[in-house]
Amino acid sequence: MSRPFTLFTGQWADLPFEEVARLASGWGYDGLEIACWGDHLDPWRGAEDDAYIQDRLDILEKYNLKCWAISNHLKGQAVCDDPIDQRHKDIVGSRVWGDGEPEGVRQRAAEEMKMTARTARRMGVDVVIGFTGSSVWKYVAMFPPVTQEMVDVGYRDFADRWNPILDVFDEVGVKFAHEVHPSEIAYDYWTTVRTLDAIGHRPAFGLNWDPSHFVWQDLDPVGFLWDFRDLIYHVDCKDAKRQVGNGRNGRLGSHLPWADPRRGWDFVSTGRGDVPWEACFRMLNTIGYEGPISVEWEDAGMDRLLGAPEALAFVKANAFAAPTAAFDAAFSSGD
Repeated sequence: MSRPFTLFTGQWADLPFEEVARLASGWGYDGLEIACWGDHLDPWRGAEDDAYIQDRLDILEKYNLKCWAISNHLKGQAVCDDPIDQRHKDIVGSRVWGDGEPEGVRQRAAEEMKMTARTARRMGVDVVIGFTGSSVWKYVAMFPPVTQEMVDVGYRDFADRWNPILDVFDEVGVKFAHEVHPSEIAYDYWTTVRTLDAIGHRPAFGLNWDPSHFVWQDLDPVGFLWDFRDLIYHVDCKDAKRQVGNGRNGRLGSHLPWADPRRGWDFVSTGRGDVPWEACFRMLNTIGYEGPISVEWEDAGMDRLLGAPEALAFVKANAFAAPTAAFDAAFSSGD
């Protein structure tokens, strides 16, 4: 099993797409997980403009890169979120934001996710990674008291908003890989179960496995792979480091910026945190995952031009392929 190694371009969208392609190729990446922001990929153009799609493909070919997945986390976030506020204005762009009326933002975000599925198909890509947003994340502290009906309404809202989007994914033969992540409708193990139930376990909706969000929540990323093994549509390698134990640093981050030593956890370059990578890669072999291994590089305390090639070297050294034969097969080799 030979899996390609890709770089997620979301944290590089301040650079021109061709520059990111040049850098990634020089470091030895096999391809890019292309983000639908910056100038990297416009799903509205991509859904209709043949010349635009060819331009993106030509840049990849120029640098001997391929694309197996595209990502639209930022617009997916706005599909279900409540409230819609300045945070969304800063990430969704003027086309989706419009006049800022919340329901209009949600509807335009949903339309962009449909366009993203169509663009993926025209790119020859089978998977779109992203967020869903959530109208119930604001209740996570459960105080003031939250009724079960309020939570139920949130999951119904998710299903009502995402089923029409997934209809388009089905129509074009593309799958959506939701990244289990705080602030989403599925942010841990049990909310993932509930989310899948809410949409009737339709195959168009699967999971993007990113273990960094499991580490600081004290969840088992290896067991998650096993339990949801048929739904792991994509893998992002991002790491996190816990910084608790001193009696002051809390798991919720204390509204402190990234890289602040008072935080209870932080994102760090892949291989420098608390993700049990060897066990994770062994489990990916066990479940037969053959898709790309994508480095999502985030580390506010490290220069990315150092971190991205270092992370690739770490992942290549540790994401070993499954064996082609059992080690004890030679014991029965005959006379």
